[in-house]
Order: sequence, then C-alpha cells, then structure tokens
Amino acid sequence: VQLVESGGGSVQTGGSLRLSCAAFGYISSSYCMGWFRQAPGKVREGVSIIGDDGATTYADSVKGRFTISQDNAKNTLYLQMDSLKPEDTAMCYCAFHYSYCDSLSIYEYNHWGQGTQVTVSS
Repeated sequence: VQLVESGGGSVQTGGSLRLSCAAFGYISSSYCMGWFRQAPGKVREGVSIIGDDGATTYADSVKGRFTISQDNAKNTLYLQMDSLKPEDTAMCYCAFHYSYCDSLSIYEYNHWGQGTQVTVSS
C-alpha cells in the first residue's frame, strides 16, 4: 500500500487544518489506518487511528480537538484538526497495517507516507 498525505500548512493558534491521506494498492477487509506525528527533537507518536469497523482511538493530547474519518469509496483517510496549539507543530504521517486496530504504537505499522508539515504559530 502506498500512502500520500496532503493538507499540511501553517496556521495561528486556534486555527484549523484538514489532512488527507490517499491510499493506493490492495486494502484488505481488515486493516487499521492512522495519523502519527513527530516534532523536532522528539520521538514519533500516535495521534489517532481508525479501523475497518470505524472504531477510533485518540491520544489524550488531541481528544476533543481532532477528528479522524475515512472515505472508503475514495480510499482516503482524513484528520480534521481544530483549536490548534503551538505544541501541535510537527511532521504528520499517515500509516497503515493489515490487521485490526490495537494501539497507537508506531511499531504496529509497516506502511508509511512521506509526511506533511503542520506548523502552528502563537
């Protein structure tokens, strides 16, 4: 599976961005897709994941502000990010694996996009 992210950019505190991730290739009936991010000097962390059943998981730091969704007809994953904060500044990655969603651990995922930059200024 090839993943291509888009939608990153620069916004001020309190602003919004919508990330998209288009998936190309074979997608089985059982899968998990998600968003991860890596800030400068920090380890990559899970932000949100969604399974083939539509069940979602969010990191505590983004609950109530970010919403993950998917359009199965378009094989596209989205992340609506509202009320953005400077600490949300990071390179954001889309990731995928062929199994049910288990956790936000990066080690679960073996397909990654190239990333899209999100910058939030104060």
